[in-house]
Amino acid sequence: MKQIISTQNAPKAVGPYSQAVESNGVLYISGQLPIVPEIGKFPEGGVKEQTRQCLENVRAILAEANYAVSDVVKSTVLLADMNDFADMNEVYASFYAAPYPARIAFQVGKLPMGALVEIDTIAVKHK
Repeated sequence: MKQIISTQNAPKAVGPYSQAVESNGVLYISGQLPIVPEIGKFPEGGVKEQTRQCLENVRAILAEANYAVSDVVKSTVLLADMNDFADMNEVYASFYAAPYPARIAFQVGKLPMGALVEIDTIAVKHK
């Protein structure tokens, strides 16, 4: 059985997808762009501010589904420019505590709306 998760505290889906889907104790969060939900725009600044906003959007969806940041087991980080890796990583490291989730990060050709970063997440309920 699957349940669709949606919150107004994260950006609305802008296409034929859900913010997140929960199935059998696993939460799959769609790629989060750095959109500030209240204004529908990216925060001022660069990749650090955009990474922080992506992760705040992830946190809001986790909360809506009654998951914690500590339940995250895997993230995928898409970067418009791999030269931004260190700055993204600094913010990412401040969001999670050890033991850290698994992660992959890579550069892509282009992200929606000209974003510098997008992050998707998988979380598992720990019993």
